[in-house]
Amino acid sequence: MSAPDIHAASGRRLGLSDPRQEGPADLRLLGPAAAAWAGAGLALGVPGRWVAMGAGLCLGVAMILLAVPGLRSSRRAVPGLDGSAAWGAQGGTGGGAREGGPAGAVRARRRLPATAAAAVLLCTAAGAASAGLHGADVRRGPVPGLAGRFARVEAEITLTSDARRTFPRVRGDHSTPASLLLDAEVTLLTRPDGTAVRLRTPVLVIVPPGRATAAWQRLLPSTRLRIAGRLAPSLHKGERTAAVLRPDGKAPPRVTGPPSLLQRTAGRLRAGLREATDGLGPDARALLPGLVVGDTSRVTPELHDAFRATDLTHLMAVSGSNLSILLVLLIGPPGRALRAERGGLAPRFGISLRTTAVLGGGLTLAFVLVCRPEPSVLRAAACGLITLLAIGTGRRRTLIPALCAAVLLLVLYDPWLARSYGFILSVLATGALLTLAPRWGEALRRRRVPPRLAEALAAAAAAQAVCSPVVVLLASRVSLVAVPCNLLAEFAVAPATVLGFAALAVAPVAMPVAGLLARVAGWPAGWIASVARTGAAFPGAEADWPGGPTGAALLAVLTLVLVPVARWTARRPWVCSAAALLLVLAVLRPAPLTRVLTGWPPPGWVFAMCDVGQGDALVLAAGRGTGVVVDVGPDPRLADRCLRELGISRIPLLLLTHFHADHVRGLPGVLRGRTVGAVQTTSLDEPPEQAAFVRRTAARARVPVMRAAPGERRRIGTLDWQVLWPPGAAGVAGPVPQDPNDASVTLFVRAGGLTLLLPGDLEPPAQQALLRSHPELPRVDVLKVAHHGSAHQDSALLRAVRPRFALVSVGRDNPYGHPAPRTVDALTGQGAVVLRTDRDGAIAVTGKGSGLRAVGRS
Repeated sequence: MSAPDIHAASGRRLGLSDPRQEGPADLRLLGPAAAAWAGAGLALGVPGRWVAMGAGLCLGVAMILLAVPGLRSSRRAVPGLDGSAAWGAQGGTGGGAREGGPAGAVRARRRLPATAAAAVLLCTAAGAASAGLHGADVRRGPVPGLAGRFARVEAEITLTSDARRTFPRVRGDHSTPASLLLDAEVTLLTRPDGTAVRLRTPVLVIVPPGRATAAWQRLLPSTRLRIAGRLAPSLHKGERTAAVLRPDGKAPPRVTGPPSLLQRTAGRLRAGLREATDGLGPDARALLPGLVVGDTSRVTPELHDAFRATDLTHLMAVSGSNLSILLVLLIGPPGRALRAERGGLAPRFGISLRTTAVLGGGLTLAFVLVCRPEPSVLRAAACGLITLLAIGTGRRRTLIPALCAAVLLLVLYDPWLARSYGFILSVLATGALLTLAPRWGEALRRRRVPPRLAEALAAAAAAQAVCSPVVVLLASRVSLVAVPCNLLAEFAVAPATVLGFAALAVAPVAMPVAGLLARVAGWPAGWIASVARTGAAFPGAEADWPGGPTGAALLAVLTLVLVPVARWTARRPWVCSAAALLLVLAVLRPAPLTRVLTGWPPPGWVFAMCDVGQGDALVLAAGRGTGVVVDVGPDPRLADRCLRELGISRIPLLLLTHFHADHVRGLPGVLRGRTVGAVQTTSLDEPPEQAAFVRRTAARARVPVMRAAPGERRRIGTLDWQVLWPPGAAGVAGPVPQDPNDASVTLFVRAGGLTLLLPGDLEPPAQQALLRSHPELPRVDVLKVAHHGSAHQDSALLRAVRPRFALVSVGRDNPYGHPAPRTVDALTGQGAVVLRTDRDGAIAVTGKGSGLRAVGRS
């Protein structure tokens, strides 16, 4: 494209000194960067001989493309002043013959595809070779073999990362503990036979919760330890670690060498920031260190879930935007970086442009040091510098080559980035912000949207559009509130980041000043947390979506379809307003509207069984907007959604039958935004960690916790119930069972002429004891089948209660085979109608007598 064409494309008058006058994006490095990325990603975890064969094949084909005369022209194109291509000889000392016109253009078109294909193949070979060499280095030595035998070893290790905490996950009836993860290198290994060998093999150290957790959390990268533990294979194939090392016992780590001076300095700075934020509110105290340096040690699972539901988790991780904000403070508005009237602090202090560049480089090095020189931090620094450099010079056309070059170099340096979701999201977001966002922002400005608002809205929408298909691979859901939440949070990110870094820098010399800065920074940080919590609280904040590659491809195709549709609707105000109204209704999901559209819940419902997967969550209607809740399931989000759909805002009593995780872990979701009178539990505190979780969560919500007494009777309106089990007090003789399932609180309920038996997870021995203690048990209308319909049921109890409806709360494709066919057959043989949440969805019971019916939502 000639110079006049470039100026015409820019829409500016020829001759204006505007740095944004440029041609189309330069995509020449896009293919090589993608090829290196694909080569590295495919080669990780593949046997070395196959990697060598693939890399050699790519290299050989590339050499052929470059060497064969029929594919590679011997002459090169020289652009003429008139835009035509003149041709000159590559070899020789003479000027050679010149040839222009159509014939030269044909030869240029013949040569360029061959050269481009050769470049792609060479980069594919380079990416595969880098991955193969790094993978071979990981697999070398005795560690992988010992891990395959789960051998116990003694080792000297050097930490290469800080400790990071995992969040508890519910698996079956228990919750996995919140362990600590540390990356390390084994430098000296003592085998089980006593022989020692020196090596450098990366491992993942997993420290279970215990008394020494705090000591492990204080360790810094480059610290040397001597530990004894058991090796195990890596958690996933193709990881950068050769094995997992689990230390023995609960003793503190044995330090044999201190961290380096740089790591000690960085550690003191991060510790100073944590100390400066000690006086802030819970959310700001947890979020500010994460926003500034990626320290998420104080972030609670509930706050993390809120950020995940609103797609704001990138704010709790180190990203290029943190560095960009600091550099913008130094050089001023990006578009004025090379102008005489440039802004920022540098010109105000009389700092030259060259010195400013040096200071920017030093600031980048300090950023990498304080935020830990891990691959994710290096990636963030590279992407941040590239983004700021391209925008700061006002030359967006150079962005794509620079970004592609960074991807190429980073993947060759660390091939495991090729399979990192964080790396993928970072690159996609950076590319979207610098290609799609400017065009969308300009389109919004043409429709009279204020410039700054148009830029922010376009940036949030562009990043969300390109990143959503990748997010679907991680979690089978789509956030409907991500764009507005990112838009509302974006205005607070810069002040929180700048003030937070100021507090971090001042803390070592003036902690009171650092505390004041942190207090001011806590206001925007608290705002961001409020945006996340408010957005996540909407009933339709997240929409379920098919997972895996199929779901990601489907969402990508849908996005490509919606972009032109959005452009079409933007020109039609009524259509645009209707679409916005539908989106608002989908997010708010007002109960009257959803009841009309879905028929759920049915009018006059008395009892509801929520669909919470493999767990229990039951609701007894006790008046308008009021319900007694029995168990809360394993997932706070699903429990909250069910109660919102049922219109429950007041819970006079929340009863937890026993402390297994699939019955209690959803408690935060039930307490969110509702008035709860009291939490009632069984008398056996097993498992103890889940009992402690319930009391801790209830205490934060200021809800009292009490024990259910055997024989106890309660009444709320037309709803009344009696506690039949467990024994241990007056009314029911015998000791409290020591198995959590057999200690389940069992209720006999009467609700407006309807009778129900809710036996928790009682096993056959406890069911038999219950029947012996209450031989007068009448026939019931509804039975909540014990223990998710497992095969362990007492046939005598089923014959005694002879339910009309038997409801099973069970998860889809659960690994236990629930409900057992034998149990289903026994219930149907007694004349019961069996409904199950994995097939029927949530279930509601309405009516009484001959009008009794149970309705599934699906």
